[in-house]
Amino acid sequence: MTMTGRKTSGFTGAVLTAGLIAVLAAGLAACGPKPAAPAPVSAPAGQRFTVSLRALAEMKPVAGEITTRDTAEARARIGGTLTRLLVREGAVVRAGQTIGMVTDARLGLETSAYDALVSAASGEAVRAEADLKRTRELYDKGIYAKARLDQVEAAARAARGNLEAARARRGASAEVGAQGVIIAPAAGTVLKADVPLGSVVTPGQSVATITSGPVLVRITLPEGQARALRVGGTVRLWPEGPGGPEQSGTISQVYPAIESGLVVADVSVPGMSADLIGRRISASVQVGERQGLVIPRRYLTTRFGIDYVRLIGRDGSAVDSPIQTAPGPAADMVEVLSGLNVGDSLALPEAAQ
Repeated sequence: MTMTGRKTSGFTGAVLTAGLIAVLAAGLAACGPKPAAPAPVSAPAGQRFTVSLRALAEMKPVAGEITTRDTAEARARIGGTLTRLLVREGAVVRAGQTIGMVTDARLGLETSAYDALVSAASGEAVRAEADLKRTRELYDKGIYAKARLDQVEAAARAARGNLEAARARRGASAEVGAQGVIIAPAAGTVLKADVPLGSVVTPGQSVATITSGPVLVRITLPEGQARALRVGGTVRLWPEGPGGPEQSGTISQVYPAIESGLVVADVSVPGMSADLIGRRISASVQVGERQGLVIPRRYLTTRFGIDYVRLIGRDGSAVDSPIQTAPGPAADMVEVLSGLNVGDSLALPEAAQ
């Protein structure tokens, strides 16, 4: 028992000795010089920017399609065989221009038959007129009775009527044949003309599709956001895709009908090319407003993929602070998503001072 007590006493003394050494070391470290903190850079007062809230447009990405206000269809007016097609895709046509021909062989046969009928009726009418002339002369001389004259006059009227009817039928047949000409209903560019020559077409069948009206961008939005579309509203477009040059358009028409849960609107874009009708482009339309923090892009610097601003402290010094950003309402502005608060003051980067 005595040996155990001596061992415990020795262990306690060692612990106390180690504790005293640690306290003395801490005291000596506290008495030594402290490492100096990095000195902040003072920012000139004329190069400061105060962060504040501002109204921002709530933009929704949508798909847009380059098209024209209307699309015209050049259709066959009669059935038959397509014997001529004078245009190809990309051709520019004017309204009323002949672009094709449909031929119906039966109409040709009918016209030939009516020609023969007209010829026969014409000969009959000539003979009837000659008979009427001779009968009148004999009637005037008292050789024929009045009844005979009336009979010949009636035959002459019938022959003239048959001739007029035959001519009308021939004219109608020729008019139907003339309707085989296919004309362009509007001025524009031919988008599609894919009916091969020799094909049998039916009345009303489209032979060519032609653009009509000014070039525009057509966008669609879910019907729940239809009320956000207003004529005159601004739409941002990227014809070359995200990251490419940006263009601005104006909503010129909002269609009142909902199709498959979507509302359709037309956007007028000055200088939009009509080279590729039907091409899909990226667009963004305003569907509301929200509050956000926006700063000039010149107060921003990027290092190793991270955006920084020089945040001014209460003592007037500036330190670099990382922030998260998004594209702003203009090319020279950025929206701050995190890292800053309302009322914070910023200084220009050293390179911009």
